[in-house]
Amino acid sequence: MTKTKTMNEAPTTNRALRAWVQAIAEHTRPARIRWCDGSEEERITLERDMALSGSFIELDPRTHPRSFLHRSDPTDVARTEHLTFISTPRREDAGPTNHWMSREEAQARVWPLFAGAMKDRTMYVVPYLMGPAGSPFSRVGVELTDSPYVALNLRIMTRMGRAALGHLGAAESFVRGIHSLGDLSPDRRFVVHFPETLEIWSIGSGYGGNALLSKKCHALRIASAQARAEGWLAEHMLILGLTSPEGRTHYVTAAFPSACGKTNLAMLVPSLPGWKIETVGDDICWMHPGSDGRLWAINPENGMFGVAPGTSLKTNPNAMKALAHDVIFTNVALRAGRRVWWEGMSQLDEHEIIEDWRGAKWTNGAATSPAAHPNSRFTVPLRQCPSAAGSFDLATGVPISAILFGGRRSKLAPLVYEARSFRHGVYVGATMASETTAAATGAVGVLRNDPMAMLPFCGYNMGDYFAHWMAVGKGLSRPPKIFHVNWFRTGDDGRILWPGFGDNIRVLKWILERVEGTATARESAIGLLPHERGIDLTGMDLSKDALFQLLAVDSGAWLREADGVLEFLRKFADRLPAALLAEHRSLVKRLHDSLH
Repeated sequence: MTKTKTMNEAPTTNRALRAWVQAIAEHTRPARIRWCDGSEEERITLERDMALSGSFIELDPRTHPRSFLHRSDPTDVARTEHLTFISTPRREDAGPTNHWMSREEAQARVWPLFAGAMKDRTMYVVPYLMGPAGSPFSRVGVELTDSPYVALNLRIMTRMGRAALGHLGAAESFVRGIHSLGDLSPDRRFVVHFPETLEIWSIGSGYGGNALLSKKCHALRIASAQARAEGWLAEHMLILGLTSPEGRTHYVTAAFPSACGKTNLAMLVPSLPGWKIETVGDDICWMHPGSDGRLWAINPENGMFGVAPGTSLKTNPNAMKALAHDVIFTNVALRAGRRVWWEGMSQLDEHEIIEDWRGAKWTNGAATSPAAHPNSRFTVPLRQCPSAAGSFDLATGVPISAILFGGRRSKLAPLVYEARSFRHGVYVGATMASETTAAATGAVGVLRNDPMAMLPFCGYNMGDYFAHWMAVGKGLSRPPKIFHVNWFRTGDDGRILWPGFGDNIRVLKWILERVEGTATARESAIGLLPHERGIDLTGMDLSKDALFQLLAVDSGAWLREADGVLEFLRKFADRLPAALLAEHRSLVKRLHDSLH
């Protein structure tokens, strides 16, 4: 049996942490243990080792300084929701939208896969802090992983190393994450969460959402259960600051399913003059009720793990500027001169591409699949984004004026509408649906319910989750207004009607005018809509007919969908708040009334 060697002295005296690391090492049998401290020397060492092993391709230092390309196993390129489990004492506590596994079954099926899984590998002990240093809202996690790729990504995505250990101190409570690549077999791939004991087990995958346990696993699945117990909200939302030409600043959050424009909105460059945008967070938001009756939000992350395809100087110039240096690219194409490329990035002679995301030689005209994987990614520090400022590091967080829900709906949902109340807004979020993208395994373009964009990420029964939202709202004397947006509505020719990107500021402007009480709205069966001239179209080439289609509400189509919505809600049986059924009945009545 190989004796485990500790490569460096543990930078902590925390007894609970040291004992846990030792216990996991005895089970997984790594050859070496390395405690990560987040230093520059450590980064350089890990990058060099990965480049020497061939798992990192160093990019041209002139065009991509200190940046690398990593390629996943071709079977390991997205979240594996069907292999992701919530382990609670009772199945009903996980709910009908989660895959459940008992602790006993996990011990029998999953835990044995970790036995000796790190043999001949290094175990990286990665302490990480979710949230700003010094914030009472921040939480510590520790991931034990045999993937240096994961360790380097966590260095970007979190406040990793000594900052996390300093926040933890001698406390025994922290999120314990165990990750091993295993043999990367899909047949032995599991991600199991234990909300009651703050544990995560992940084996058989090196892909970000399955392996970077700080992200969806901790910041959403585990944190959402913690938030319910403690009276706050852990959400799959961006946080955006908007300052009007008059100097008034508001912060909004927005929940969209992955690859539905969340990163683009978080970093938008406004097409209306005088508006300023601040990116506070692009993916995850923790909101706490404040003493002033408002919700206050922090971004628990420190970096961005964004979808590459479609990102360009036209669609997201701030993201492209952020990618100028110190980036880890995953599953993008390699072009001549050790530069990267992905579909939608720029126009180029495809002969420039030399290898696709798998590392296969690229032959122009003969390829049957994209050069970059549709779910290829970039990992980059948030501070490199030109629209990011100091707010994402504020210990207090930022006050939230509005919450936006939305997804991909080619038909039905209008460009924007306002919920009638916070309770109605919870119903809007709970019943939102979106057409699927490549961010998760499975078919693309299929309509599915995705409440609050949390369907894959809620760590407990979503019926209880809806009730928790209702309870949080009741405790707020100054709750945020809630809206639904849809940038993807199409016309009769199948083309998207709204230009999106920087022009989304026009919709946000109306939303903030509603928050401030300076804009009027018109009644509709589904909620409050802008008047014909409510959206500032100055300088836009948008026809009246296109605007009419964007803001139209087809009551008959909404009624036809209502039956499916009710069927979805009834999945939660007696866990569903009665208030949501009341909101559904009210909507159906208003839709019927509008047809007569």
